[in-house]
Amino acid sequence: MKAVILAAGEGKRMRPLTRTRPKVMLPIANKPIVEHLLIEIKKAGITDFIFIVGHRGETIREHFGSGDKWGINIEYVTQMKQLGTAHALKLVERFVDDKFILANGDVLVKVQDIKKALAKNTITLSLIEAQDTRDLGVVETEGDKIKGIYEKVANPPSNLANTGIYLLTDEIFPAIDRTRESPRGEYELTASLQILLSEGRVLSWVKIDHWLDVSYPWDLLTANEALMEGMNPENLGIVEDNVVIKGHVSIGKDTVVRSHSYITGPVVIGENCEIGPNCHIRPSTAIADNCHIGSAVEIKNSIIMQNSKIPHHNYIGDSVIGEDCNLGAGTKIANLRLDKKDITADNVDTRRRKLGAIIGDGVQTGINANINVGSLIGDHSFIGPGATVSGVILSNSMIF
Repeated sequence: MKAVILAAGEGKRMRPLTRTRPKVMLPIANKPIVEHLLIEIKKAGITDFIFIVGHRGETIREHFGSGDKWGINIEYVTQMKQLGTAHALKLVERFVDDKFILANGDVLVKVQDIKKALAKNTITLSLIEAQDTRDLGVVETEGDKIKGIYEKVANPPSNLANTGIYLLTDEIFPAIDRTRESPRGEYELTASLQILLSEGRVLSWVKIDHWLDVSYPWDLLTANEALMEGMNPENLGIVEDNVVIKGHVSIGKDTVVRSHSYITGPVVIGENCEIGPNCHIRPSTAIADNCHIGSAVEIKNSIIMQNSKIPHHNYIGDSVIGEDCNLGAGTKIANLRLDKKDITADNVDTRRRKLGAIIGDGVQTGINANINVGSLIGDHSFIGPGATVSGVILSNSMIF
């Protein structure tokens, strides 16, 4: 059996992070989202994969190659224009057999839940009970069968959300041929499934227990925290004297943790990093390869992508820092409103009491720059010395 991974979309709600990479390649616990998914699918016994790529697809091809590193085989199909999930799936019709797994590349599930779908013989949707279905597709069921599929409706008939993990058979392709363009200008798989329902075909469902949906940039922090809870600590680097390490901490090859650094896990640090001296790294922080975290720097519950430098007297809390960023001495990121209310970012209620900044790739700040809660800073922007920024900063901006 093959697994088809939908990985062509940009994920516009994840901007500014997805201007320079596809959504599925955003890192969680120092691995791309789709890599976590791939690993769980392989655990279920599937070793043949088809990746449908599009936006910045070269980053996926470069990272995974033929799949040899993971003991799998990967083929690639390019969706030149992102015209929806049904359109994407139609591109692989001649590459799949009668039965196959289809998965959105931006979701996180566990092997035991994938196996539940694999045990079925008919088209099957994986569902989960959701407290809030406002941004989710909802499925109405009757016994072990599906009665209806609804996309983001105002008054959903159930709280069972579609997780984007499917067991499909080749009968989906004639339905795709009859699928019409949606009001959003896309050909959607859920519409194809609804066609099968209207023709009296039986669609099954399974209820899964573990699912993380990453819709907005701050969802990366929630997923990062969840995935790091069960990690195994290891030290492949060099730890100097007078370093305090508590809890589960992983340190990559050729990384040096300098004297008087204080690290409280769970924390994961990649390869070839320089950490400290005299810095404080707090729980649920992931630092990627080739980063520098320097003197008197405090980082808490954050994702720092590769090749970024946070070298002098900085505070980073509940934030995502893109690749190749350089924060000037004294740059601080606020992560809590004075009134302690939930933080809004780009007019979206994040439902988070603590949220710092989402910073795109290649951003530089001058000394003593101040970044307010919930700020979204576009890639390759420059924040000058002593400047204070809030809200949305477009890519390639210069703020003084």
